[in-house]
Amino acid sequence: MKAIVTVIGRDRVGITACVCSLLAQHNINILDISQTVLQEFFTMVMLVDTAACEKSIGDMADILEQAGKEQELSIRIQREDIFNAMHRI
Repeated sequence: MKAIVTVIGRDRVGITACVCSLLAQHNINILDISQTVLQEFFTMVMLVDTAACEKSIGDMADILEQAGKEQELSIRIQREDIFNAMHRI
């Protein structure tokens, strides 16, 4: 299943490495990635494939949220179909 991962926080060295390492630990493949720095804020959006991940999307949401708190970031994951439905106008 494909999902969208978003990361937002104050810019600093190592954010991308930290998030990508965490995803790799859970066998989540990054299909596409976009990141930018807006003044002092880092933003990243990733399209990922969770097919090989042994955790549920809900469990991964909890893991990423906890990791985000530890890193002073907002890290969220959402199924691609739900993300698309929420952003359709």
